[in-house]
Amino acid sequence: MVRDDERHHLFSYLEGRFGIPENVFDDYLMFKRKKNWMIFKNVPHIRLASRLKLSKMGMRVFHRVSSFVKPTTRMIQHFGQEATKARLGINEEQLLKLLAGDSIPVDLDLDDGYVILDLGKRWILGLGLLINGRVRSQLPRKELRESMVRGLPIDN
Repeated sequence: MVRDDERHHLFSYLEGRFGIPENVFDDYLMFKRKKNWMIFKNVPHIRLASRLKLSKMGMRVFHRVSSFVKPTTRMIQHFGQEATKARLGINEEQLLKLLAGDSIPVDLDLDDGYVILDLGKRWILGLGLLINGRVRSQLPRKELRESMVRGLPIDN
């Protein structure tokens, strides 16, 4: 299990940057393995599972990239609806540009760093990286393809 101070550090980053309240994660246990942090729901039967030898468990929520920690796409997709800050609504055209490897210009009153990308305020896609007024995709290419977004009903 992750120490309380490490857990607080990670989840307070989410609260400070994205407005996702730290208490959203109160019912989850957190573990660290190598350069990854995972969470899973703290359910009554978890003690029984603790006797098993497991290689993977839960949802990976953060991973270390170089000298910093990055929230994972899956975690942002799951908990991103709770975000009240650093959220950027994009349209299909902007998404296609991001998926093609281009950046898009944005006018946000926000320090450089990660932003949550949402499509039509209905789908949390994952993260973008804001640097000097431009956002680049941090969306995993293996999950999002141009063919997957064509024809989506977008509600801007």
